[in-house]
Amino acid sequence: MEGVSYQRFPKIKIREVKHDYMQFELRETDASIANALRRVMIAEVPTIAIDLVEIEVNSSVLNDEFIAHRLGLVPLTSERAMSMRFSRDCDACDGDGQCEYCSVEFHLRAKCINDTTLDVTSKDLYSSDHTVVPVDFSDASSTGDNADNRGIIIVKLRRGQELILRAIARKGIGKDHAKWSPAATVTFMYEPEILINEELMETLTMAEKQEFVDSSPTKVFDINPNTGQVYVDNAENYTYDDEVLKKAEAMGKPGLVEIHAKEDSFIFTIETTGGIKASQLFTNAIEVLKQKLDAVRLSADTVEADEQFGELGAHMRGG
Repeated sequence: MEGVSYQRFPKIKIREVKHDYMQFELRETDASIANALRRVMIAEVPTIAIDLVEIEVNSSVLNDEFIAHRLGLVPLTSERAMSMRFSRDCDACDGDGQCEYCSVEFHLRAKCINDTTLDVTSKDLYSSDHTVVPVDFSDASSTGDNADNRGIIIVKLRRGQELILRAIARKGIGKDHAKWSPAATVTFMYEPEILINEELMETLTMAEKQEFVDSSPTKVFDINPNTGQVYVDNAENYTYDDEVLKKAEAMGKPGLVEIHAKEDSFIFTIETTGGIKASQLFTNAIEVLKQKLDAVRLSADTVEADEQFGELGAHMRGG
């Protein structure tokens, strides 16, 4: 129908934000937008990861390819990834991928000189750019000998064994390789709406109410110790398993509760690898999604121009 607008105005409410964790609500939109946002966060927000390894000396028990693969999976701090160039598009080095605009150089040199096993970790990687370094997973609350600050183990060396290498880190996205994915996990669930039929619930004995409450694998319902009424303790614990609905039918009380998924309300949970903050992952994903929508809009305008001007429009674009 002409003149009808289907434009929606999504709203976001932040619930909790930590360095590598974030939970928020996305409302007044549909599953297509929610899933697009999830997929962009997983596979299309750029980060920096080691992409080329030149090994000079390796007398460890691991072969060169194994070590190169392990180095590629070490998460690197990637706050400047959005402003870096993709190596394939860099005109400063003609796509070679080894200049300051599209890459970061790392060096590692380790040798075991005693009978104690030497752990070669991500902390032994020395970067040419202080803003791009291996993610520090040490516990800041621990100090002294109890501090766990070893980093990610790359290889272990025994007496006389040595490892010397040079590595190049480049910008990339998770769609090309999982090592560039900034997200450990990104999930969303429909917000559940649970309605209790109070009249039917009052026909149950206290023992039956307890059976009903216990039938949920997760703690969704509880009983008020003062009034004896069953109430929704935490609707978001519901996992759409239908166990309480089956229990109500088994008790001869169908319709005891009604559970619906709000089709325009979603609860997101984000956990990152530590390369970028969870909040930055979210804002970068919004920016990437906007760029993709702009590309679609431009494509639609181009198709419309072709329909209007025919071969002349294609010729003006060089087609």
